[in-house]
Amino acid sequence: MTRAELEHAIRAACDVADDTEVYVFGSQAILGQFPNAPDELTQSAEADVVPKNKPENADLVDGALGELSQFHETHGFYVHGVSMETAVLPEDWKDRVIAVRNENTNQCTGWCVEGHDLAASKLVAFRDKDRGFVRVLLIERLIDADMLTARISTLAVPPDHLGRGNLSGTRLNTGSHVTGGALLACGAAGDQGFEP
Repeated sequence: MTRAELEHAIRAACDVADDTEVYVFGSQAILGQFPNAPDELTQSAEADVVPKNKPENADLVDGALGELSQFHETHGFYVHGVSMETAVLPEDWKDRVIAVRNENTNQCTGWCVEGHDLAASKLVAFRDKDRGFVRVLLIERLIDADMLTARISTLAVPPDHLGRGNLSGTRLNTGSHVTGGALLACGAAGDQGFEP
């Protein structure tokens, strides 16, 4: 997905949801903060959104713009309408969202999850693709490991949920036990001050 496609997704989702604002979750939210993000971060053809003021209309978005829809076939990407509970995010994430609003969004606003918050959420999901995504963010220095550690510490999940409980015995040199393991598991630890 490109930044222009994300803007189109925001415009279309707002139109279908009869809202002027959407939250953008998932990997393509990175395009809010980094419009020219590395290709490794923009491989998904999906934008996950929830209408900010009318979250009950997420199903309408999914039906009209979702996977295998006419919109998807026409444009080569799709918009997945999701609920606010879809992503586990750090405390106060709404205070850090990045606004995407311009002529291409028809002056509607896509509130994109900030990079550190997105990375923390990806580490909760902890799929291979999520770990790879965070790894690229760290290697490209789009996020800071210490800031990510701080954000992870505010997640409302049990510590053993990160990395499916496989992270014990690993630590960051900052002393954060679980977080270091999550970041080591991403494979980007060497340059970021981690120690096993």
